[in-house]
Amino acid sequence: MNVTERITPMRAAMTRIRFKGAGLTAAAVAMAVVLTACGGDGGTDKPESKPREAATSSGKSPSSAPAEEDETQVLATITGKDGVEVVVNTVKRETGGFVTVKGQVKNGSKQIWTAPGWQGTEQEVVGNGASMAGASLVDQTGKKRYLVLRDTDGRCLCTKFEGLTPGAGTPFFAQFPSPPQSTTEVDFQIPTMPTATIKISG
Repeated sequence: MNVTERITPMRAAMTRIRFKGAGLTAAAVAMAVVLTACGGDGGTDKPESKPREAATSSGKSPSSAPAEEDETQVLATITGKDGVEVVVNTVKRETGGFVTVKGQVKNGSKQIWTAPGWQGTEQEVVGNGASMAGASLVDQTGKKRYLVLRDTDGRCLCTKFEGLTPGAGTPFFAQFPSPPQSTTEVDFQIPTMPTATIKISG
C-alpha cells in the first residue's frame, strides 16, 4: 500500500482550508482598512458641511428665489366721503403690455358697502355689478385715459365686490393697458373717489 498516495488528498483538502482561511482573513483586514479610511476624522464631509452652515447662518438657502414685490407698502391712500378708504400697494408693469394695480379697500362707514358707482356708467361694464370696472388710469403727459381691461364677454379684469360690513376690508386688483415705458406716473381714478397720483414700477 502506498501511504503517501492515500494521505495526499487529505493534505490537499487541509491545504485548501488553510488557503481559504487566509483569504477570509485578508478580506477582513482589507474591509477594516476601508472602514477606517471612511471613518477618517469622524465622518464629516467637508465640501457639503460648508453650504449647510451657510444656509443656517443666512436663514435661507443660497438658491432661494428672490422676494416678491412688497405688497404692504403704501403708494397712495384715497378716502371717500362715506368713510371708504382705498390703499394702493403696488402698480406694476407686466409682461404682455398691461399694468396691474393692487391694494386694499376698507369700509369705514357704519353700513354695508357695495361699491356704489364704482362699476362706471359705460354700457358694456354696467353688467359687472359691484366692481372696480369703472376705474381708469390717466396719463397726463400723453393725454390719454386707460380703462380697465375686459375679456371677450365684457367682464372686467378687476375685483368684483360683495357687501363689506362696517370695519371690514378686502384686497382689490385692476388691470389696464400699459402706458408707454417713458410714462412713470399716472392718475388713478375711481368713480365717486378723489384722484390719486401713483408711480408705476417695472
